[in-house]
Amino acid sequence: MRRRFWGWAALGGVVGAGVFLAAAELVALVASPEASPLLALGSVVIDAVPQPLKELAITTFGEYDKIALLLGLAVAVLVAASVAGVLQFVRPPLGIAVVVIAGGLSLAASLTRAGAGPAAALPAAGGTVAGGLVLWWLIARLRAWAAAPGDEGPLEQPVPHAHEGEPAERPTVHAKGAAGPGSVDRRAFFGVTAIAGASALLIGVGARALITASSSSLAAVRKALRLPAAKSSVAIPAGAELDIPGISPLFTPNADFYRVDTALTVPSVDPAAWRLVIDGMVQQRVELTFDDLVGMGLDEYAITLTCVSNEVGGPLVGNAKWLGVPVRDVLRMAAPTPGADMVLSRSVDGFTASTPLGSLLDDDLDAILAVGMNGEPLPLEHGFPVRMVVPGLYGYVSATKWLSGLKVTTFAADEAYWTPRGYSAKAPIRFSSRLDTPRTGQPVPAGRIPLAGVAWAQTVGIERVEVSIDDSRWQQATLSTPVSDDTWVQWFLEWDAAPGAHNIVVRAVDRNGDVQIGERTPVAPDGSTGWHRTLIRVT
Repeated sequence: MRRRFWGWAALGGVVGAGVFLAAAELVALVASPEASPLLALGSVVIDAVPQPLKELAITTFGEYDKIALLLGLAVAVLVAASVAGVLQFVRPPLGIAVVVIAGGLSLAASLTRAGAGPAAALPAAGGTVAGGLVLWWLIARLRAWAAAPGDEGPLEQPVPHAHEGEPAERPTVHAKGAAGPGSVDRRAFFGVTAIAGASALLIGVGARALITASSSSLAAVRKALRLPAAKSSVAIPAGAELDIPGISPLFTPNADFYRVDTALTVPSVDPAAWRLVIDGMVQQRVELTFDDLVGMGLDEYAITLTCVSNEVGGPLVGNAKWLGVPVRDVLRMAAPTPGADMVLSRSVDGFTASTPLGSLLDDDLDAILAVGMNGEPLPLEHGFPVRMVVPGLYGYVSATKWLSGLKVTTFAADEAYWTPRGYSAKAPIRFSSRLDTPRTGQPVPAGRIPLAGVAWAQTVGIERVEVSIDDSRWQQATLSTPVSDDTWVQWFLEWDAAPGAHNIVVRAVDRNGDVQIGERTPVAPDGSTGWHRTLIRVT
């Protein structure tokens, strides 16, 4: 078939893909909102991407890594749809075969997600049928148009030149002025392409908006939720927070708290329907409702959380006041049996984390099931209605959000989500320090200025922070008053800054007398190490 029609064939493929996705979203709206093919495939990609690429995405895009993934998937869909359109034009039914393969992949992705039921198959199946039919019809019209004599293309039909002495050849005029068959097919192709494309856009966006509206409804439920008053609250000592511009606040506002998880879309969990199951190596299976949990009594805790993906000096760390119940109280209701050494916590989206059982039963460690954060119910994106918070352990082995289950088991019998992906099964947080102000790339005027930042050593505490300027001797910084050993502390050092470029290095010493590791190591398999080094330009 003529190559000048390949562009129109690609357009037909894109429209077919649009109909596929729109029909799938429409069916998902009724049958299974979590089974959107694009989101299901995106979740599979998140699970399948090798560890180095995951870390690259987090480092490059931060909290926007999932948006970047969706945009990448959208580009891939456009390319695949264009290829399908051209294949269907050149070698039918190869284009339809591409649609069927895409539908099969979407179907498998939807059915293998956590909590998927039989209805999860319907969106992909409906999208495959609708997209395949539209692609078949459009390319059939395009092929007929391309094969029709005298129909040269979408814009004009050239009139053949007459040889000298011969009358000019006139275009064939059909009865009653009707156009040739190729023109009919051309009009049909463009008409259906426009209608199908516009309909797909309206239906797809509308269906997704209605699905997303469920999150808005849950936001209203969260806003209306009134948590019981805490039995105890965190005492904030005098001098706990320094008044220095640019330093991280003592408690990170919820809107600024880092978010790293595997959920492509924020799960919607109604507290009224929430259940926590404790099973596995226990004497008694326990199932709790949200009211059961908060009815046990809530206490307030100040705990710093750190992501294993946090590079030296990185932003993936935050400090908050949490409202919750000790995990040990819940586990003791189930009575773990001898031999168990791990709790596999599970999220509603299928994520799992492996936490040492000893850490969760330790009376001196405030491992909690949190329902509140900084004076309000957990934000949706931070695990509403219930999440785990365990001081001293990286989030990927402890801080499960949208919690649904606790399985008492062993490290030998079970693996959590990140373990087979190149991370350690046990991951105590490496203590660290960071310079917040001044920042690289932001020149400061010469004169006396504060160097300031934060340092953390959960469960142990920070003894001191030391600063070296231009590789000179280490100078001891002034610390804020610690809230507890589980929270970060702020620090500052007054500096007489002279014009020029200066290299600032920060390190911490914990209360055990251990000096922060200076050697740089990557985040995998159990957290980065190294001193934070910053180049400051003074004008």
